Amino acid sequence: MTTLDSRVIELVEQVMAWLVSGNFPAVEVRSRGLRLSAEMMRQAIEDYGRTLVMPPSEAFASMDVIRVADAGRRAWSIRFDLWTKEEGRSDLSLECTIVDRCDGHALDLTVDDIHVL
Repeated sequence: MTTLDSRVIELVEQVMAWLVSGNFPAVEVRSRGLRLSAEMMRQAIEDYGRTLVMPPSEAFASMDVIRVADAGRRAWSIRFDLWTKEEGRSDLSLECTIVDRCDGHALDLTVDDIHVL
C-alpha cells in the first residue's frame, strides 16, 4: 500500500472522536447526511451494546484502505474496526468513503455503514 494521505487519517480520527463522544450530529453534518443519519449511527452503536473508546493511535496506521479505481478524483474506501471498553478491538466497523476535492485541503466524507462484520 502506498503512503496514505495524512488528511485521511486525521479525518477518520476526528470521526472516531465524535462517535466515541456520542456527537453523532457532527458526523452527520460532516458527511452531509448522505447515507446515515445521526440517529442511524446512534442506533447501530447502541444496538451493539458496548461502550466505544478511542482506538490506540497505531490502529489508524493499519486501517483497511482501498484506493477507488477509475474515480475522477482521488478516493478511498475505508473499513475501520471500532474499539470498546469491554473488548478492545471489536466486531463493529465503520465503513466510509473519502474523496479528495483536489484543492489540496478539503476532503468529502460519506459514512457508508456502521455494522458488525
